[in-house]
Amino acid sequence: MTDYDLVELAYSMLSRSYVPYSKFPVGAALLCSDGSVFTGCNVENAAYGSTICAERTALVKAVSEGHRDDFVRLAVVGESSDYCWPCGACRQMLYEFAPELELLVGRADHTVTRLKLSDLLPHGFGPKALT
Repeated sequence: MTDYDLVELAYSMLSRSYVPYSKFPVGAALLCSDGSVFTGCNVENAAYGSTICAERTALVKAVSEGHRDDFVRLAVVGESSDYCWPCGACRQMLYEFAPELELLVGRADHTVTRLKLSDLLPHGFGPKALT
């Protein structure tokens, strides 16, 4: 799957977001090494702490289907004028499985920037820290 295809798949998830409180839809698409793609959107809740971000939705779907150490790229997009960077909780959850994951981060005008997760979460806490 090309970067463009992955990003566009993430954009297609914006319409599925449930965002009655923030009005800030986010879409994500996570590519695995075998070509599998898991999509996600953010789902808010009146008890704000129960909200789940698009990135974690895609990650949890992938893990629940048996993927754990084969994540290649993640596209995360929003409808804002700035890039839709993963929040701290998402960075930590992703770091658990793929510290060097490549991120494609987009904004409303479909401009995308690329970087590694480890650049967003340097010195992250992961499984190796527990050994």
